[in-house]
Amino acid sequence: MEPKRQIVFIMTDTTRWDMVGCYGYPDMKTPELDKLAAEGVRYDKAYSCQPVCGPARSAIFTGRFPHSNGSFTNCVPLWAGVKTIGEYLQPKGISSAYIGKWHLDGGDYFGNGVCPAGYDKDYWYDMRCYLEELSEEDRRKSRKESSSLENGGIDASFTFAHRIADRAINFLERDKDKDFFLVVSMDEPHQPYLCPEPYASMYEGYELPITPSYFDTLEDKPELERLWAGDNLKEDKSKLKIKPQLFLGCNSFADHEIGRVIDKVREVAPDAMIIYTSDHGEALGAHSLSLKGPSVYEEIAHIPMIIKGGAYMKTPVGKVYEHVTSHIDLVPTFLDYFGIKVPGELHGVSMRPIIENPESNVLHDTVFTEFHRYEQDHDGFGGLQFMRAAISDNAKLAIHLMDKDELFDSKNDPYELKNHIDDPEYASIRDSLHEKLLDMMNKTRDPFRGYQWRCRSWNKDKYSPEWECDGYTRQKVTEPGELQELDYDTGMPITEFVRYKKKYKKPAGTV
Repeated sequence: MEPKRQIVFIMTDTTRWDMVGCYGYPDMKTPELDKLAAEGVRYDKAYSCQPVCGPARSAIFTGRFPHSNGSFTNCVPLWAGVKTIGEYLQPKGISSAYIGKWHLDGGDYFGNGVCPAGYDKDYWYDMRCYLEELSEEDRRKSRKESSSLENGGIDASFTFAHRIADRAINFLERDKDKDFFLVVSMDEPHQPYLCPEPYASMYEGYELPITPSYFDTLEDKPELERLWAGDNLKEDKSKLKIKPQLFLGCNSFADHEIGRVIDKVREVAPDAMIIYTSDHGEALGAHSLSLKGPSVYEEIAHIPMIIKGGAYMKTPVGKVYEHVTSHIDLVPTFLDYFGIKVPGELHGVSMRPIIENPESNVLHDTVFTEFHRYEQDHDGFGGLQFMRAAISDNAKLAIHLMDKDELFDSKNDPYELKNHIDDPEYASIRDSLHEKLLDMMNKTRDPFRGYQWRCRSWNKDKYSPEWECDGYTRQKVTEPGELQELDYDTGMPITEFVRYKKKYKKPAGTV
C-alpha cells in the first residue's frame, strides 16, 4: 500500500532565528526543534515576506505577497477571490485542519472564531475560541505577563499552546489513515509570554549578549527608524542589559508543546512531512528598536525554517541550506507534495530541489520582503511606511518610498551598521538588487508600483519619472475552469496576460 500524503505545518509567533538552539545558540533551550533539524534540513537564511503577524501569515497561507492578497496590514482581511492553502486541498479530498492563530479574517487580534473556507470545522480553534472557554477572570489573567510568575503561576493546560497541541494530537489520531494537511499555529512566544514552570524561571537572570547592533546610532538611516527608536537612542549602551526572561521561557515552552505534536506524528504518521517556521522576529533593543516593523534587520525579518521530509519529498538527514529562502514558496511546496498543479497566480515555486538536495541546488539568488503599516486599528507605529526590499546571500536593499533607502553588506557588516546606499563602490550591487525588486513588483502585479520606486535620489541621473511607467498591461493569470479575463482592447479572451500597451489614434471626425 502506498503511504498517505500528509503534511504537518507548525509555526510560532515572534521566534527569531537565533532563538532556536540548532542555529548556533546553545543558550536557547529548544531540544524538540533541534531534534527535528537533525532529522531534516535547516534553512539558515529564511525571511518573512512582511515582518508583522497578519501579513506574514497572508503570504504563508496564500502563496501571494501581502501587496497582492489584500491582507497587507494587521486587521485587514484577504481580498475576495484569494484562496488559502485549504481551499486548494479540501476539494481534492485532502483532510485539512487549521488549529491556532489565524489573523486573516479582518477581526481584532484574537479573530472572529469562525472557521474559514477550506478547513475542518470540527478542529477550527483560533484565539477567540480559546478566550470563550475561559471565565472573565481567567481571560484577564491570560493577557497579563505577570500571570506566569504570580500566585503560583499557571498550569500548561491554561495556555493556548497546550490546548492547540491537544487538538492537533486528537486530529492526528483521527485522520492518521487519510491524506491530510494539518496547521498547528501557536501564538506563543508572543506577548504576554504565558508559560508554566520550569519554563517561567528557566531564563531567570539570563542576559542576551550585547552585539554591535545595539550601539547603532542610526545616523545615515531612515528617519522612521530614529522616530521608532525614540529615547532608546539616548541610552548608555555600555550599561544595557536585555533580560527577556518570560519571552525566552515561553519560547522553550512552545518548543515543548511542539514536541508533543511531533511525537504523535512519529507514532501515527511516520511518513508525514513536518515543516516548522515563525512569522517574524523581534528587535529586543537592537538598533535601539523594539518589536517589529518596516525593516530588513536580521533581528526582525530573519526567521527559522526547518523541514523534515515525508514519503513524497524526502530530505537528507541533518543538512543545512545556506542560501536565501522565503515563506512565499511554502504554498507551492505544499501543492507539489500533494501532486496538485501550482496555479500561475502564485508568486513562489516549490522548494522540492532544496528539500531533496539542499547542498547541490540553489532556488533563489534573491528573496523579497515588504511593509505597509503595522495595523489598521493603530494610529501609531509610524503609520504608513511603504517598504520593498530585496535580500541576497550577501546584501540587502530596502526602498523606503517616503524616506531614505538602505543598502547593507551582509557579509562584511553582519550587524548592519553601515548604510551603503550612496556609496559608489556598491553601486553595481545596489542597482542589480533594485532591478530585481522592480521586476518582482511588476510580475506580482504590485498595486502600489509606480515610477516612485524606480526614481530614487541615488539614481536620478539614470532614471526620470514617466507617466507610462513601464508601459505594460499585466492581467491576472487564469487557470482552466476559472472565469477567463478579457482583453480591454478587443473584448476577447486574453492571449497575452502581459503585453505592451498599444496607442490608437482616434478615428477621423471623432471628438
